[in-house]
Amino acid sequence: MSDLFLDEIVQPGPGSPGERSRSARRADRVARDRKRKRRRRRNFTAFVIVLLVLGGIGLAVVKVVLPILDNFGSGTDDVADDYPGPGTGEVDVVIPAGATGTDMAQILLEADVVASARAFTSAFATNPDAPSIQPGTYRLLLQMRGVDAVAALLNPEYKVEMQVTIPEGFRLSQILERLAATTTLPIEDFQAAMADTASTGLPAEAGGNYEGWLFPATYTFQPDDTPTTMIAAMVTQTVATLDSLGVQADQRQAVLIKASLVERESPDATASPMMARAIQNRLDRGMILQIDATVAYGAGITDGLTQAMLDDASNPYNTYVHTGLPPTPIASPGAASIQAILAPAEGDWLYWCTINPDTKETRFATTLAEHRENVALLRQWEAENPSDG
Repeated sequence: MSDLFLDEIVQPGPGSPGERSRSARRADRVARDRKRKRRRRRNFTAFVIVLLVLGGIGLAVVKVVLPILDNFGSGTDDVADDYPGPGTGEVDVVIPAGATGTDMAQILLEADVVASARAFTSAFATNPDAPSIQPGTYRLLLQMRGVDAVAALLNPEYKVEMQVTIPEGFRLSQILERLAATTTLPIEDFQAAMADTASTGLPAEAGGNYEGWLFPATYTFQPDDTPTTMIAAMVTQTVATLDSLGVQADQRQAVLIKASLVERESPDATASPMMARAIQNRLDRGMILQIDATVAYGAGITDGLTQAMLDDASNPYNTYVHTGLPPTPIASPGAASIQAILAPAEGDWLYWCTINPDTKETRFATTLAEHRENVALLRQWEAENPSDG
């Protein structure tokens, strides 16, 4: 019950003790109101002060504490900044595919190439070419400046890798010689690696023979690549090429054998589809192929065939004696020769002859008489252009 309610009920007269009591109560209420207002002002002031203090602490956290925590979390002392350079010694570092600037910084920091992650990331951020850094193995100096490390990763001279180019039409023996010469690894190491067909991925349809299965291309190998991984990369490329062209597994070997014949016989890609058709036409008719390149392959030579070699029935690759395809490819065919076999030109040709080795002009014939005329043109060219050797 409030004081005002009592005042209205009692209603004492002026000057009475009740009236003085009421005045005292009113004075007390006024005093209490003043105290409440003062408390509110003090509370509001305290609240503002707390906000200001907290705001100051937050600013300090942003400016001081968070960077410290960031450094702590990254395991690096970015404040340590940079080495003065230019660096000393050397170390090989591997930049994986898809690595970000931060990833690279951590790799280089752990190898002691840079003093801190920030030394590299700052230089990375200011170099517009930095995003074009390629994956691979790099041989860098120890304790480099961040900017120098970025520049080194952009310089191909710092990249440690081996590029091996295998031309179309190379035999297996030539490919192994090229690999050994480029990598400086003994050729015996590659031969030993090929003994493990499971590790190299040679398909069963190859019958254990790598001829024709090492795809001609330019390969980039890293320092830690082994003869096994190199051979496997070439086999994988052959399988991938055949798969991309829709060649079924049970047709791979036959396609590679035919494509290798085109590769060795055709003077250029324009003649290849016609030559592929002529080869298939002869096979369909049961004719001997009479391809010099197969005889030379079986004899272990590249040129200089003799009549005795053409008559040698002990050579399983002698297509002047044996009908059908040779036992294996005779070289590594490129994609164009494989495509020619898969999509030969339309025609009834049975013979071909390159009548001008300089211009690569090749003529195709449907009859032996036409073919002999073309051969006569070749002999005429040879007489007019005697060999130096």
